Amino acid sequence: MNDNYDVVVIGGGAAGLSGAVALLRSRRSVLLVDAGEPRNAPAGHVHNFLTRDGTAPADLYAAGRKEVQAYGGQILQARVDNVSRDGELFVVALDQRTVTARRLLAATGSVDELPAIPGLAQRWGIDVLHCAYCHGWEVRDRRVGVLATGPMAAHHALLFRQLSSQVMLLGHTGPALEPAQRAELDALGIAVIPGRVVEVEADGSGLTAVLLEDGSRVELDALVVAPVCRARADLLVPLGLQPAEVRVGDFLLGTQIEADASGATAAEGVWVAGNVASVPAQVISSAAAGLAAGSAINNDLVTADAAGAARADSKHNAHGQDVWDQRYASMDRVWSGQPNAALVAEVAGLAPGRALDVGCGEGADAVWLARQGWDVTGLDVSGVALQRAALHAEQAGAQVQWVHADLLDASLAPSAFDLVSVQYAALPRTAGHDAERALLAAVAPGGLLLVVHHADIDPEAAKAHGFDPADFVYPADVAALLDVNWHIEVNETRPRDIAGGAGAHHTHDVVLRARRRD
Repeated sequence: MNDNYDVVVIGGGAAGLSGAVALLRSRRSVLLVDAGEPRNAPAGHVHNFLTRDGTAPADLYAAGRKEVQAYGGQILQARVDNVSRDGELFVVALDQRTVTARRLLAATGSVDELPAIPGLAQRWGIDVLHCAYCHGWEVRDRRVGVLATGPMAAHHALLFRQLSSQVMLLGHTGPALEPAQRAELDALGIAVIPGRVVEVEADGSGLTAVLLEDGSRVELDALVVAPVCRARADLLVPLGLQPAEVRVGDFLLGTQIEADASGATAAEGVWVAGNVASVPAQVISSAAAGLAAGSAINNDLVTADAAGAARADSKHNAHGQDVWDQRYASMDRVWSGQPNAALVAEVAGLAPGRALDVGCGEGADAVWLARQGWDVTGLDVSGVALQRAALHAEQAGAQVQWVHADLLDASLAPSAFDLVSVQYAALPRTAGHDAERALLAAVAPGGLLLVVHHADIDPEAAKAHGFDPADFVYPADVAALLDVNWHIEVNETRPRDIAGGAGAHHTHDVVLRARRRD
């Protein structure tokens, strides 16, 4: 488990599981959060799902979870408390922790509002049914009552008449039948029974009858009702998504979140699939919608990543070797020649090991570390800076290995350094957090990552010198990626007092020191 994902999927039904698998097969990092409350939990079996007909819902979802995990997906049995935005990320607050995601797939399903008739809810999904295609075959040739609560009741009676000759329409609270409807029902032998239903009766064998308000009793084996299917969408309201009503005339069928064919909503970065987006969706169509949404989300991320890589490449070239070589060559010395105070304060007294100085410049930090007994590798993109660093080390009698490369091109051995020091380095920011991940990957178990940068950069002044602070990585960007495998020991802003060299005008630094757990 970690705290940062490409996609968080909320809901572990057919839509959520299918979407998660589609994303995982495209090598996306996915967390699926499931509260364990599927709409079809009372049903004994799933039908009209090719090759899975007759499968219990719990067994279908268990198989789906196994498939998600086989592809490396993470599943968390939890309830989502709320979802919010933080810049380009979604912040998903769970029962015990908070995670972030670049995209969100809501497959939260719906809740059925049933007629308030005593005994009805207890038989829901067993022999109180709602769909001829989902359950009709199972009650073929049985006594089936269709409870009229809206204008579709007569049509439902016709659907079940295809499966049984013992179908009757219970007038209950439904509208009066049109003459043409009544003629069709009469022609097919569908009895129309007036009166409000006041109770559903059952015994150990199942549903037995319904009781009418006049005291009469109608014997049945199954009862068909039309629930109001309300989208579970409260979490999406703060993101600007309100459920829309779905009606037939004045009769409310339910609510759903409006989306396009891929499940994309009006809220950027949010997709929906399953009953939350479609009142009539069945299990197999929900699975298909999840696949469509997962594919669309991956496509969206691919496009964003490609554009981000192009921007990063442009930034890299704009602040790459040639630029830094020119800067160093333009003056005899850029920096003060003294080790950075934050490095000295955080590292002095530690047992020496292998150290990586990222963006080592003219070598003052690397030389100081070497003289403290560290086995040091100094990394920088500027050959001019490294020539000066090598001369500094030679004059100081220090042994340092110098690597002339960009961080992402350096081919550093993973988990190789007991200390990775990043002092004011200009690391380009990318959508995939490439530089930050490279730093984390270089730290050995038990090792330290030390990232220091200025806290008081004036964006406009920086831009006037051809440097946009928003293009580069800062300690907060690194801290945001630290998961349970890391312990943050220091994360603070502190004053600095530098006598000379570039950057002497800055008065405060942000210092992040994190230790990788063993």
